[in-house]
Amino acid sequence: MGENFRPDMNDIREAQGRIAPHIHRTPVMTSASLDEIAGARLFFKCENLQRTGSFKMRGATNAIFSLADEEAAKGVVTPSSGNHGAALAKAARKRNIPAWVIMPNNSPMVKRRAVEAYGGQITLCEPTIRSRQETAAAVQVRTGAILIHPYDNDRIISGQGTAAAELLEDMPDLDVIIAPVSGGGLLSGTAIASKGMKPGIRVIGAEPKNADDAYRSLKSGHIESNEAADTIADGLRAVLAPRTFTILRRLADEISTVTEEEIVAAMRLLWERMKLVVEPSGAISAAPALNRRIGSQGKRIGIILSGGNVDLASLPFK
Repeated sequence: MGENFRPDMNDIREAQGRIAPHIHRTPVMTSASLDEIAGARLFFKCENLQRTGSFKMRGATNAIFSLADEEAAKGVVTPSSGNHGAALAKAARKRNIPAWVIMPNNSPMVKRRAVEAYGGQITLCEPTIRSRQETAAAVQVRTGAILIHPYDNDRIISGQGTAAAELLEDMPDLDVIIAPVSGGGLLSGTAIASKGMKPGIRVIGAEPKNADDAYRSLKSGHIESNEAADTIADGLRAVLAPRTFTILRRLADEISTVTEEEIVAAMRLLWERMKLVVEPSGAISAAPALNRRIGSQGKRIGIILSGGNVDLASLPFK
């Protein structure tokens, strides 16, 4: 990957040691009935069972506990649709520092309540990237807090990569690994860990067709934006940053796009067959395999179920 390519596998190993006391080593689960649908062996890394209900606890913990005492003293600020904000708030509370979370005003209430429950101080903004950035900058100026970006941050990426590292430690003979892609932090960390541990493995990102900027970006060779990003997968509406775009151009093998109907169908199968509460943004990673879209029949496929923070008052099932 080149001498100056960071973060790298060493950063992910350091992150594993740093965050181990603060996170769950989540289980890897299987389902014979879902294997039959996919025509492949599926191994689900259950980050929906992670502390705060998502993989975001990994990156947030790594970032918070990497700060020097003088950096951490004034607290941290982040823009987040929910899961990263909750994770950062919890990690900040573990370190006894304040956390300010900038959330779109259309964020699910379950995610707002989680941020507040972990001690985060919420500031609402308009549901646009520009509004998120401007509001976060204003809070940062007012408080002096350190900005911890949800994905455009090496410590965040390294922390997220620990999920794939654990999965490959438990299941070293995987042929393919699939993770959701939004801003690209999880998929970047997954790609670095996966290629670092098993160079021949295929790394695939799952993305909503309605918010397919990563797919278009890797096709065109430059970062594309999303006009609307109208998807049930509310955690997957961000666009790639230069940092994650560079990593994914080098290391990701494919972005598989998924319809809204396929996201809901995958979510329902995981609930019904595996009794796993998985949110749309997490269930999407199962959809390419369940729809036999990635040429992986007969293969061993690792699937990162990234989160389980669902608003139970508004489930998408009929």
